[in-house]
Amino acid sequence: MAEHDIENVRERLIGQRSELLRLAAATESSRQPVQLDQTTVGRVSRMDAVQQQAMALEAERRRGLELRRIEAALRRIEKGEYGICVSCGEEIAPKRLDLDPTVPTCVKCARSAEA
Repeated sequence: MAEHDIENVRERLIGQRSELLRLAAATESSRQPVQLDQTTVGRVSRMDAVQQQAMALEAERRRGLELRRIEAALRRIEKGEYGICVSCGEEIAPKRLDLDPTVPTCVKCARSAEA
């Protein structure tokens, strides 16, 4: 992969990381424990609040996973290993990297891992 292409990927990954961190900060209050005060909130409202909290926690878990994938891709860029499959050492198809710049494996290794 050309140096300018790698720099573009690096900037894209840094932008994605910034956006994920911004979203995490913006939704922090929705992940707080739900107060079960029956005098101020009805049962249906509490159930809705608990469900919203669960969805916010799951979204945060997914953001954390994506952040770890981004950090791993940035480390591969720093080491000069970006675009090389971590399993077999072959080059990852550029179209695959365009689709998801965080993928660590080629299609062949990804398929064999799913099986």
